[in-house]
Amino acid sequence: MSTRLTTTVPTLDASYRLCRELNKRYGTTYYWSSLVLPRVVRHHVWALYAFCRHADDIVDDLGDAPIEEREKALTAYGDRFFADLAAGRSDHPVLRAVVHTVRAYGHDPEVFRRFLASMAMDLSVDRYATWDDLLVYMDGSAAVIGEMMLPILEPPDPVAALGPARDLGFAFQLTNFLRDVAEDLDRGRVYIPQQDLQRHDADPARRAVDPEWRALMRFEIDRCRALYRSAETGVTLLPPASARCVSTALHLYSGVLVRIEQADYDVFSQRARVPTRTKALAAARAVLHRRR
Repeated sequence: MSTRLTTTVPTLDASYRLCRELNKRYGTTYYWSSLVLPRVVRHHVWALYAFCRHADDIVDDLGDAPIEEREKALTAYGDRFFADLAAGRSDHPVLRAVVHTVRAYGHDPEVFRRFLASMAMDLSVDRYATWDDLLVYMDGSAAVIGEMMLPILEPPDPVAALGPARDLGFAFQLTNFLRDVAEDLDRGRVYIPQQDLQRHDADPARRAVDPEWRALMRFEIDRCRALYRSAETGVTLLPPASARCVSTALHLYSGVLVRIEQADYDVFSQRARVPTRTKALAAARAVLHRRR
């Protein structure tokens, strides 16, 4: 579904409300986890999500627009963001809140350049030969999300928390890749490394849950869980409210891997989901724990 925006100049509050709605509609795990944070900071998380979501929609949800048009739109979005950031304000429906958040926390603009560079890769790259090749893409599409979040989570030692934050981004992204194999195929993309597919003699194009596919998925899920374990080491490096937020998101998102296993690794005929009720309950428990 597209998140195309109106051209009406928003107030800052309206821009943040729009970011909240985008997060609630399209990133439910992140949204429910964000509610664990104090009210004074959670809207900044929504702004960062909306920035990334809007860029992703330019790449994937412009209907039948040719690649050149998507590339032009993505470049224009990035140019608008950096110009508005330099000016200190924006009239863009999403970027007004994003610029406010970035200036409030002093984010390094380079993390946004890396993110947009990976989004641009989706316009021309549809296969990755090795895990290391995929990590180059994921650095900008996933690890930087962890880097963007760190200033908002306010770890006492940001340097120590950086590695686990990046690994959590990697884990979330790989979980998405394993869950969304069929959807990505429909877009002509395969994010699972070709080397891994060849090693297991697996082919997602067959859309068949055969022994080869199961072996491949077990391998990738083990890799993903190792990233989650690394990310968990960073939870104790965060202030209590931030730790509960990240722990909730980690628990819920890693649950997608369990759902894939329960479906016998069938990611072709159904999409592995953690029910919204489960997400809401997890967030509610974390909020109650914080209040105690």
